[in-house]
Amino acid sequence: MTSTTTGKTSDNADKNAGAATPNAEQGGSAAKPPAKTKSALVTDQGTTTIADTVVQKIAGLAAREVRGVHNLGGGAARAFGAFRDRIPGASASVGQGVSVEVGETQAAVDLEIVVEYGVSIAELSRAVRRNVITAIEQMTGLEVVEVNINVNDVFIEEDEDQQPTRERVQ
Repeated sequence: MTSTTTGKTSDNADKNAGAATPNAEQGGSAAKPPAKTKSALVTDQGTTTIADTVVQKIAGLAAREVRGVHNLGGGAARAFGAFRDRIPGASASVGQGVSVEVGETQAAVDLEIVVEYGVSIAELSRAVRRNVITAIEQMTGLEVVEVNINVNDVFIEEDEDQQPTRERVQ
């Protein structure tokens, strides 16, 4: 009897395990259905592809919206941007200081920012990260897996005001 009881118990366990698997698949744990339901960009009707430059621009604009971010980009990028601003008809690049990697359903962002003096860099980074993630996810439907922030300078207001008012040699 013991072996028969054990056999019935294992049969019941097999039936329960078999019953649990279809329920789990219906719940969305199967490999293929979650990929289609996880992203609005990949559907049964087709696939939407978003260019890197689109995500780059969204991230740049979203980062600049946060109070305390003075500028984006490293020293060379900012110097080139200042030069470009002096050319009539040239437009500033909203993607300056932003690099992205975009996959089918996910994106990763790297930002180089200049912060204003006196602003808490930790709090600013959280606010920038939150704003960039929200903007990209709402506009594109991509899942943002990371936003890396590199603070490469601090803007001090007196820097621009301290230009020589007269020439040294006359």
